[in-house]
Amino acid sequence: MKVFIYTAFALVAFAFNSILCRLALRGDEADAAGFAAVRLGSGALALVAISYLAARVSSRKVSEGKAGDARLAAPSEQATDRSATITGNWPSAFFLFAYAVCFSFAYLGLTAGTGALILFGSVQMTMVATAIVRGERPAPFEWVGFVIAVGGLVYLVLPGLASPPLTSSLLMAAAGVSWAAYTLRGKSSRDPLADTTGNFIRSLPFAAVIAIVFLPNLYLTPRGWLLAIISGAVTSGAGYTIWYSVVKAHTTTRAAVLQLSVPVIAASIGVVFLAEPADVRLVAAAVLILGGIGLTIIGRNAEKRT
Repeated sequence: MKVFIYTAFALVAFAFNSILCRLALRGDEADAAGFAAVRLGSGALALVAISYLAARVSSRKVSEGKAGDARLAAPSEQATDRSATITGNWPSAFFLFAYAVCFSFAYLGLTAGTGALILFGSVQMTMVATAIVRGERPAPFEWVGFVIAVGGLVYLVLPGLASPPLTSSLLMAAAGVSWAAYTLRGKSSRDPLADTTGNFIRSLPFAAVIAIVFLPNLYLTPRGWLLAIISGAVTSGAGYTIWYSVVKAHTTTRAAVLQLSVPVIAASIGVVFLAEPADVRLVAAAVLILGGIGLTIIGRNAEKRT
């Protein structure tokens, strides 16, 4: 149940990233480079604060646990507050930066439907191809579920597939490949909070470079700042940490298919926040995508029992 709740939170957070970015760029509240830079910067600051608080709580629990046996413990064995652990690595930080920047710039020239198809199509192809190369063989039910889910996604965004701009399409494909790489690297994480914090911090030099390159075009309104900060601190920082913590509980194939639900979630949220129409097509696509995800999970569990 905990894995289900955490996975659901992470996927909703991913969907809100699309909503927040679309709100900022569509409303001319921010430029793409500025939004991405503030998103990464605010995410880093929020994660540093969360890491510090988590370390304080951990140290306090250790101290309370040893308090009852203090008479037997040597002074050097008493618990003390420890500094927040920050790890991560440069390759993951680069993939995080590449995803955030390509994602923002791609949405300048793509419709929401086309962008979602290219992004998550690239994610799925990258993750499934990687799984096959590594020797993971999806069960028949997983393949069927994957095909149904992809079919539902195509059905949902089909009206927006006409002649998308090549540059924007390539940028969104690069964002998808980068996010898939970041997710795959997260499967080996032993401390999701420490790794995510370190990755966000390491992404800042890359963000600074892109901000300098586009310095003449940088602008953010107060609302643009707010949207970028929420995207960085909440839906990215907290969302990615939780995703890192649960992705190891899923097979590579299942993790890929689960992310196919994000466009449906984003479209549903868009009905409320962006006044986008809800019709039979959206409901039918949601049934196909979520049904395919369910079939994939059931197939994997059935294979484990046998």
